[in-house]
Amino acid sequence: MTAETQTPATAEAAQTSGSCCSPSGSCGSTGAADVQVGGVTTVYQVKGMTCGHCESAVSGEISEIEGVDSVKAVASTGQVTVVSAAPLDEEAVRAAVDEAGYELVGTV
Repeated sequence: MTAETQTPATAEAAQTSGSCCSPSGSCGSTGAADVQVGGVTTVYQVKGMTCGHCESAVSGEISEIEGVDSVKAVASTGQVTVVSAAPLDEEAVRAAVDEAGYELVGTV
């Protein structure tokens, strides 16, 4: 079962970037980042993410796939929401997640 939806392109993109580690050395997400609305939204389940650094690694690799507009990874749920101009090839997403060091389970 895939979770792809068509939505109007009306919102601005908010990118997740930088390290999850604070100056004190602790790791954690800095809060919710907005995902751009527009195109095709697909939610993937990724195994192995535990912190903000993991979120950043997965987001960075998936962001490099042609046609990707925005990515939001959430370690606590293992879900990665991707907004793209058109549906993505799941094997390309799988390869990007693998490159980051995690496992793509499938779509939500």
